[in-house]
This record gives sequence, structure tokens and C-alpha cells, in this order.
Amino acid sequence: MKNAIARREWIRQSTMALAATGLMPSLFAGETIRHPAPATTIRLHANENPYGPSPRAREAMAAAVSASNRYPWELTTTLREKIGQQYGLAREHVMMGAGSSEILGLVASFAALQKGNIVCATPTFSLWLPAARKQGMQVIEVPVTVGKEHDLPAILSSITPDTRLVYICNPNNPTGTLIASNVLQNFITAASQKALVLLDEAYLEYTSEPSMAALLSSNKRLVIAKTFSKIHGMAGARVGYALAHPDLIKQLTELQPWTDAGPSAVSVAGALASLEDLAFLDASKKDNAAVRDYTFNALKAAGLPVIPSHTNFLYYSLQKDKGGFLKTLADNNIRVGRVVEENGKWARVSIGTRNEMELYVSVLNKTFTI
Repeated sequence: MKNAIARREWIRQSTMALAATGLMPSLFAGETIRHPAPATTIRLHANENPYGPSPRAREAMAAAVSASNRYPWELTTTLREKIGQQYGLAREHVMMGAGSSEILGLVASFAALQKGNIVCATPTFSLWLPAARKQGMQVIEVPVTVGKEHDLPAILSSITPDTRLVYICNPNNPTGTLIASNVLQNFITAASQKALVLLDEAYLEYTSEPSMAALLSSNKRLVIAKTFSKIHGMAGARVGYALAHPDLIKQLTELQPWTDAGPSAVSVAGALASLEDLAFLDASKKDNAAVRDYTFNALKAAGLPVIPSHTNFLYYSLQKDKGGFLKTLADNNIRVGRVVEENGKWARVSIGTRNEMELYVSVLNKTFTI
């Protein structure tokens, strides 16, 4: 009798714990229950994957809850090995972090050990730049081209003897534009002779372009930041990683509390499973492309300039808007990105599911004359 009561109590507590993570499996049907954001809010502002985490990742994370009283050292080592294998690298080329944001901040801190400046495009992903400035780094911002692409020649010419870090986000956030791999490789070769290069590949899996990881066997002044937040649909799990030459990885990990301290046991288990769920990753890429094309065409039909995207978001101009579009979206509980560039009123919208984007387009069509 006592054993039965204890077992029921264990099930009750385990169920509560799993429900709190949003990963509660059905105890009877063997199916994973999806817990989406509240139906009253459509999230199109944070470049999240609306389809993830993958089924395998959810099962793995749910199973890992009971072992999360232990540090995931061995499991994290396995994850580093699996990641390295994807790029033909050893685990010594890989460092884990709590999302790629931690990696970006850590590299900025490393660069700031010698005061100087950072050179980057504008607009680009910049949430980590205020912390760099607080560490004494000047930020030299190079405007993107008229087509919203990186102006690589201008970035190279902006490097000074005091430049400690050059940051490139490819594809770029928020513009969605892509630098071709051969062009990027030549740029990295030139820039890394002058400063450390930080390449952010958060959205590369939405493209067919290869990673620049092949350069790492010989280039000791290149760090590639990667994440499970986008194509893997694990933004809330906070799993990111850096790829770099082992000598540079060793220097970077010396700035962590302990090596690979960021991701939790539950998150690491999910990341390992997600790497193997190729069907989910392929479906996410294809579904995103189809819904992105639908939204792109709707924006064009509404007469709004929009940049062709290689990501899970679109960059478009609200220059012709009289001020009501973003407000109407908010009134309909549709959250979108703010206006990034006042000149042209360029804004970003993340790509949700087809149903979510149809609701977005319905507001678009009511606001603008087609």
C-alpha cells in the first residue's frame, strides 16, 4: 500500500514538473503533447521556429528531467563530439553556451581584453553590442548597401590598427540577406589577418550554403557562432555553441565559470536528439520557405518594398504606412518586430505557421490598398 501511494505521488510530482516545462508526454497514449503559445497571441517578433522542438527532442528532454539533479558533463562532451562530426571537426573545436548570445558576449569579452574597436554592419544583430561598449569597446558601424546587404569592401576599409573584432551575421538579421560562400571565404581570409573575426551563422541552416567551419583547421582568428534556437526550434532551451581552432577554444573557455557550463542537462539531451531528427529539420526548412514565399508575395502585392530573404523572417518597408499597420497588428494580438531603420521605416516580421501568416496578411490587406 505504501509503495502504491509513493508511486502515485512520484507520478503526480513528475507530471507537474514536466507540465511546467511544456514537455509533458501522455502517460497513456505515448504521444508528446504540444503546448503552443496562447491562442490569443501570435508571436512574429523573435524569429522563433513555430514547429519545434522536434518530436525526438521533446521525448529526450522529458526523459532527461529525472536525471537533471546531475551535472551533464559526459552528455555535453558527447554533444560536442556529435556537433564536431557534422563539420569534420574534433570536439576540441567546439564550445557550448546558453544560446549563441552567450557565445557572442563571450567573444566580445575576449576581444575587449585589449581595448579597441569592433567593426560590424548596421543594421545587424546587435543585442550583445551594449555589453561590449560597457567593456570599453568602440563600435564602428558600416551601413548596409541599398539592397540591404553587407558592404564587405567598406567593412574591410573600416578596420583600423585598434580593431579587435569584426562581426558578420550571415544570413544577416534583420535584413535576411546572404553572402555567397566564396565571397565570404575571401573576406574572412583578408579580415582575419587584421583582427579576430566573429561569424554568426544562426540562420545558415535555412539556406543551402556551407558553413565556414572548413577554415578552422588553419585559421586561428575565426570564431563561428551557432545555435539550436532557430532551425531546431529550441530557442527557450538555450543551447548554442562556438566553432573555432582548439587553441582559440581553450582561450575562450578560460572566460567561462567552467567549460561548457551554459546548457542544462535537459537542453543537452534535447539537442542531441534534435541532431538526429533529420525529418523534422527538413520539414522545418521546407515549411518555412513555403510560408515565407506566401508572405513575401503578399507584401509585394500590397505595394510594400520587401527584401528577398534566406531566413525565417522578412525585412520590409512601411514607408507608405500612415501609422496604423503596426497598431492594428497589436490590436489583433499579433506581435511583430519594431521599425529598425527610420529612413524608409524598415521593419521585420518573423515567419510563423501558414495559419498565423494568413492572419497577418489579412491585417495587411485591410490596411493597404491592393
